[in-house]
Amino acid sequence: MATLQANAREDLRRSETRKLRAEGFVPGVLYGKKTASTAVFVPGLEFTKTLRQVGRNGIIDLTVDNGKKHQVMVHDLQQDVIKGHITHIDFFEVDMTSELDVDVSVNLVGDAPGEKEGGVLSQMLYSISVRALPKDIPEQIDVDISELGINDSIAVGDLKSGAKFEFHSEDEETVVAILPPTTEEEPGEEDEEQEPELVDSDDDEEESKND
Repeated sequence: MATLQANAREDLRRSETRKLRAEGFVPGVLYGKKTASTAVFVPGLEFTKTLRQVGRNGIIDLTVDNGKKHQVMVHDLQQDVIKGHITHIDFFEVDMTSELDVDVSVNLVGDAPGEKEGGVLSQMLYSISVRALPKDIPEQIDVDISELGINDSIAVGDLKSGAKFEFHSEDEETVVAILPPTTEEEPGEEDEEQEPELVDSDDDEEESKND
């Protein structure tokens, strides 16, 4: 299990928070069902390395400066929309003996024959809800599309869950589909069909005089 050192934040003023970020730390909060909310901060670089190691739903052994260890998941991340760096972290302490419902990203595997035939690959779900013990939550859900032809699709109910987790999303939800190719009309055809018949105004006037 990956480990990460955290320190408690006692000064919660904005000026102090900005100072922490300028020094390479990321402010955050530690909380849980049986854990009182505690303001903390962690080294930004170390956190990024740890997150890459365990994945978005991985378990981190977070040690606060009082020496107590907390098994946590990253519940939420806030990022600077311009610079992209992480500005705040929510650490949720989990009960390792209780199942959780979490969203796991979908990873399409293989090449769909239907695409080569001109079909359009349409991914409907980019994450699927699963239920599992914290240590058994998969990093991603692999969905094999190597046998999908045109008009074929894969729903959540078609997937086989692992022995240690089950899908919590609705079985009827479509994960991915190969749609038929769109047909393009020949340019000018529709215009020719709908072109109005021209009327000779001079002939009409002459006929009116004769009547």
